[in-house]
Amino acid sequence: MSPLLLSVLLSLVSAVAYAAAAIVQERVAASADGPRYAPLRRPAWWAAVLLNGLGAALHVAALAYGPLSLVQPLGALTIVFALPMAALFVGRRVGRTAWRGAVMATVGLAGLLSLTDGAGARVLSDADRHVLAAATFGAVALLFFLAHLVGRSVLRSVILAAAAGVSFGIASVFTKAVAEEWTASAPLAEWTSLLILSALAITGLLLSQASYRGAGLAAPLATVTVVNPVIAAAVGLTLFGESFRYGAAGTVAALICGAVAAGGLVQLTVDRLTRPEDSPAVSSGEPVSVPDRSGPRDRPASFDRSDRDSDRDAAGPQVREGVDVGPVPGTRAHLEVEVRSRTVAGRS
Repeated sequence: MSPLLLSVLLSLVSAVAYAAAAIVQERVAASADGPRYAPLRRPAWWAAVLLNGLGAALHVAALAYGPLSLVQPLGALTIVFALPMAALFVGRRVGRTAWRGAVMATVGLAGLLSLTDGAGARVLSDADRHVLAAATFGAVALLFFLAHLVGRSVLRSVILAAAAGVSFGIASVFTKAVAEEWTASAPLAEWTSLLILSALAITGLLLSQASYRGAGLAAPLATVTVVNPVIAAAVGLTLFGESFRYGAAGTVAALICGAVAAGGLVQLTVDRLTRPEDSPAVSSGEPVSVPDRSGPRDRPASFDRSDRDSDRDAAGPQVREGVDVGPVPGTRAHLEVEVRSRTVAGRS
C-alpha cells in the first residue's frame, strides 16, 4: 500500500472514530441526570474518551504518511459520517435541512483547509506561547460565561461547542509547536507547552460533552469540527507566518469557503431551534401522566388527540353521574379508566 493511500485510510478511520465518540457523548448527555461536564461514573463516557484518543492518534499517524493539505480536509468528514451512523445505531434521524447544513459545513471547511499553506512557518517563542495560552483561556472563559446567560438550550450548547472548538484548535497549535521542537535527548524540555496542551485538551473535552445536553448531535458536532481547524488556521496565518495558496485568488476562495461553512452551521442551529423539543415520552410513544380533573391524582395517557378529546368530553358526565376516575396500575398504550360507583350527596 502506498503511503498516500495509507494516509487517506487512516484519515477516514480517524473521522469515523471521532464520529462514534460524538454519538456516544450525545447519548450520555441525553440520558444522564448527573454532571453535565464530566460524567465520570458513566462507562459510556469513558468509551467516548477512548474513541477521541483513538481518533487523535490515527490523525497524527495519517499526518506521518500524507501531507497536511490532504489529511486536514478529510478530517472534516466527521460530520458526514456521524449523521448516518447515528441514524443506524441509535435511531437519531435528521431532516433535509440538517443534512444540507452538515454538507455545507463539511465542504466549506474542507475547501478552506485545502487552501491553507503551512510552508515556511516560523516557530513560536515562549513569550508568544504564554500570551496565546492566556488569550485562549480568557476567550474560553468568556464563551463559557455567555453560554450561561443564554436562555435557549440550543444556543447555549452551540456556544459551549464553540468554546470547545477554540480549546481544541489552540491545543493543535501547541501540538505542532511541541512536535517541531521535541528531541529525544531532552524529552521534557517542552514541559510547559505539554502542560498547556493537556489543560486545553481536557477543557475542550469537558465543554464538548456539555454542549450535547439539549441540542442533539449535529449542531454541536459541526460547531466543534469547524471551529477547531479554523481557529488553528487563523493562528497559523497570524503567528506562524502561514498563507493561503494561489495568492489573492486563493484568499478569496478561502473566504468563500469560510462563508459556506458558516452558513452550514447557521442552518444546523436554526434547524434545531425550530424543531420541537425532544421528549422521550412523545418520541417513543410511551404514556405520560396527565392531571385528573377530579383531583390531584394522575392517570396514564398517551399523546393521542382523540383520546384527549374523548377524555375531556367524558369528564363532565362522569362526575355528575357519580363515578370516580382512578389510576390504572401498569402501563397502557391508550387511555384507560377504572370506574367505581359511589354515592353523591343528594343522589343515589
